[in-house]
Amino acid sequence: MARAATTQRKALNTALAWLIGFLIFFPILWTILTSFKTEAQAIASPPIFLNFDWTLENYSVVQERSDYMRFLWNSIILAGGSTILGTMIAIPAAWSMAFVPSKRTKDILLWMLSTKMLPAVGVLYPIYLLFIQLGLLDSRAGLVIVLMLINLPIIVWMLYTYFREIPGEILEAARMDGATLKEEILYVLTPMAIPGIASTLLLNFILAWNEAFWTLNLTAVDAAPLTAFIASYSSPEGLFFAKLSAASTMAIAPILILGWFSQKQLVRGLTFGAVK
Repeated sequence: MARAATTQRKALNTALAWLIGFLIFFPILWTILTSFKTEAQAIASPPIFLNFDWTLENYSVVQERSDYMRFLWNSIILAGGSTILGTMIAIPAAWSMAFVPSKRTKDILLWMLSTKMLPAVGVLYPIYLLFIQLGLLDSRAGLVIVLMLINLPIIVWMLYTYFREIPGEILEAARMDGATLKEEILYVLTPMAIPGIASTLLLNFILAWNEAFWTLNLTAVDAAPLTAFIASYSSPEGLFFAKLSAASTMAIAPILILGWFSQKQLVRGLTFGAVK
């Protein structure tokens, strides 16, 4: 009896997990399907799910109208550059908080996290004026700095959590063997925390890739990433849903592929230290 109840509970949990997963994935699936429809089919009522004439016209129009590779390259530079720069800053910061804590360490961590609660529009105007004065408006360097700063609290928090799971005695042994601070971080701490660092890199790369507010307000042409590429299909003449869906599919495809191939590493990193 107990075994039957356990089996039913597992089946129910599995069905519920699949349902939640489908609900989360459905908007992406609908966007992909809409990208293969004509504009008339895209706005049809009731909506057409699979019974429509599949076409690649939207992708052809998007390719002719926009330089997709330029937007893609900008996204790679902005997401990759901000993630790498943020990690280089966050690793020493997280090391000091995890292994050399002070009375104010928790307060500092909470303060850093509280900055994520600040509405971005509240600081847009001063940052916009600052970028104009420094000549960073519509530049990759300026956006890399901004994206790094807005995600830095998350990077520090994640790395701090992972580093706390590493026994401090190992680092003390390295110091007794004559390791310098640089060697301790690079050759002892970092290899042990590779799963956590990798998951942090992946998560922050995705966050930077999907960032739209700052990229739309601080870029125009030269540094515009794929978020601006998608927004360009919303015009005063109207919203072309099929072409907008094609542009969105082309923008999310690289990050979906990256997430698919790195999901095991991401899960492993997110559960790093959870089981001892």
